Amino acid sequence: MTHNILIVAPHPDDEVLGCGGLIKKKSLLGHHVYVLVVTRGSAKRYSEEKVLNVREEAKKAHRILGVKETIFLDFPAPDLDLVSKADMSGEISKVIQQYKIHELFLPHRGDIHHDHQAVFNAGLVAARPVQGNTVKKLYAYETLSETEWAAPFASDIFVPTYFVDVSNEFSFKLKAMEEFKSQLRAFPNSRSLEAISSLAKYRGCTVGYRYAEAFMVVRIIE
Repeated sequence: MTHNILIVAPHPDDEVLGCGGLIKKKSLLGHHVYVLVVTRGSAKRYSEEKVLNVREEAKKAHRILGVKETIFLDFPAPDLDLVSKADMSGEISKVIQQYKIHELFLPHRGDIHHDHQAVFNAGLVAARPVQGNTVKKLYAYETLSETEWAAPFASDIFVPTYFVDVSNEFSFKLKAMEEFKSQLRAFPNSRSLEAISSLAKYRGCTVGYRYAEAFMVVRIIE
């Protein structure tokens, strides 16, 4: 059975960092994977040219991974804490309804970047199991340079409970990340190809695979 899957990213590249291998795996299995990028960047820091450039990088990366469609919203970053939660959850809900999303992936609620926290909370509202909502599986993904820098409080810690073997798909994840030339950094920055590989190896050896991606299960309805 074909499932419709939505990855919600606060900023372009979050979806590849957290779910790149999973996206490729799901698309190869015949599922429809959609990516929703919530923000366009700060008007003070990003010109229209820069916004268009990073969106083109995202589209190229998504073609490598087999994303069926990429949707861009225009909420400001990093000011999502000033945005109406109802407006943001409403936009996410529209996408869920339009594509009849079965599996939803959100950024981890404990990430250091408050944009990630805001998107998680808005996504959680949009995925409420009411009024025939189609979302049956809800997960949180980890994002390098956001998840691991959170405060060491129990409520904010990323505790993986769901692992996906991406050994066969990991090379595609790296190729997709290479398209984000404006976002990649040199090691030991956590947004480097070496750091991405190290995390995937660590998550993989945790469950006996060469490479894996890890997620937290928020809710599964069977």
